[in-house]
Amino acid sequence: MWRHMLEYCEVSRRRSGGGGEVLFLRYEEMLRDLAANLKTTVEFMGCGFSEEELARGVVEDIVDLCSIEKLRNMEANRDGRRNVSGIRSDAFFRKGVVGDWSNHMSPEMGKMLDEIVEDVLQGSGFSFAGSAAASH
Repeated sequence: MWRHMLEYCEVSRRRSGGGGEVLFLRYEEMLRDLAANLKTTVEFMGCGFSEEELARGVVEDIVDLCSIEKLRNMEANRDGRRNVSGIRSDAFFRKGVVGDWSNHMSPEMGKMLDEIVEDVLQGSGFSFAGSAAASH
């Protein structure tokens, strides 16, 4: 996965002269300001919100519709359905909060994962420093 991500990062840098073809969002950063990150995403995609949409509260409506509570409570995500891999749809929803990894991994496992990520990303200019997993 890491090499795949780094390849996208490198191709994006080469094609756009420094970045711009691939948008990387870290979960922790995204949660800090969902509305601002939604605006960043649609602008990156070339379809930013109009002044009228902003005034009508479309951004806030989308943030609400995409909330972990709304997604978790959708019938398709509550009824025990399984995807093509046999995984229940409700398995993709945990707490939706920064730092929940610590409820599923020991500090040693988190440290090991951080070291793997740091090693793989070394020299790429891309980092997860400042993320919840990096601060245990």
